[in-house]
Amino acid sequence: MGNTLCAIEAWDSRNRRQVDELLQAEGIRRDRNLSYTCGIFDENMRIIATGSSFGNTLRCLAVASDHRGEGLMNEIVSHLMERQMAQGNSRVFLYTKPQSARLLGDLGFYEVARLEDAVFMENRFGGFTGYLRQLAKTRQPGRSAAIVMNANPFTRGHRYLVERAAGENDWLHLFLLSEEAGPIPYVVRKRLVREGVADLSNVILHDSDAYIISSATFPSYFLRDEDTAILAHAKLDLAVFGKIAEVLGVTARYAGEEKSSHVTRLYNETMAAELPKRGVAFRIIPRLELCGEIVSASSVRQAIHDGQLEKAAFMLPESSLRYFESDEAEPVIKAIRAMDEARHY
Repeated sequence: MGNTLCAIEAWDSRNRRQVDELLQAEGIRRDRNLSYTCGIFDENMRIIATGSSFGNTLRCLAVASDHRGEGLMNEIVSHLMERQMAQGNSRVFLYTKPQSARLLGDLGFYEVARLEDAVFMENRFGGFTGYLRQLAKTRQPGRSAAIVMNANPFTRGHRYLVERAAGENDWLHLFLLSEEAGPIPYVVRKRLVREGVADLSNVILHDSDAYIISSATFPSYFLRDEDTAILAHAKLDLAVFGKIAEVLGVTARYAGEEKSSHVTRLYNETMAAELPKRGVAFRIIPRLELCGEIVSASSVRQAIHDGQLEKAAFMLPESSLRYFESDEAEPVIKAIRAMDEARHY
């Protein structure tokens, strides 16, 4: 009897415990947010290799130390990739330990960024390097800064942050999160940002693709997770951003002060610690206050959720307010009202 590769279901506590034991033995922490896990069993029903996935990312890949060199990692990755392709995911990312990166490179993955204890890879040859080449075309002489925002939706607070950064630098590279991870579609968010900064001639708007605060680089931004995972993902995301900043000549990154969102506050703290190591200053700008209230996209979404847009109308620039008062916004408003929670944790 040979080895058998099987899915490991959420209710299978015995085999999930085996997976945890294998990961721990290999120095890997199991992610809380996994959609699929598989394992290779030997003839004694001992799990000797495992791998998992979430969205278009492969995670928690491990082979028992006494079974290395048997091609088990190849089997696990091939199986997970077949599932990814069947789900329509042609772009796939993974996290792995540095000592496994070479093997996964042989299996068709390419390094995007590396930390001491983790390597971020993708299956598309030239994916990240191609993204960097496109960004390089927008590099400008003089002092350049960057902002990364979700703008869900674009508020007067976002506008205030952009104005500050644009006013203190020759050029501002504004990265808009392009992943569809909320009730307001990316095409709408991009339009409202573009309209909201149209009068600022030194602002260059970029799509973030999958390389800045995405479910690939920073899943904890979108999913409830423990602080250790948030911090690990934040460091990885910033390792990727460091390469982007180098290509664009960015020497400062701006962010709004965060008091309500736990994950964003942790991210800001990580940026303050990590970005200077990469030659990028970090500037936190106090949140804009209007009418005695701090302006935030969460407050706007909550007001829309509660059917009280008029209570947050003062937080929106004219272009954003005009959109939400139009018939065109009805599907988006309906999606926001259907949310269980309109605020970002």
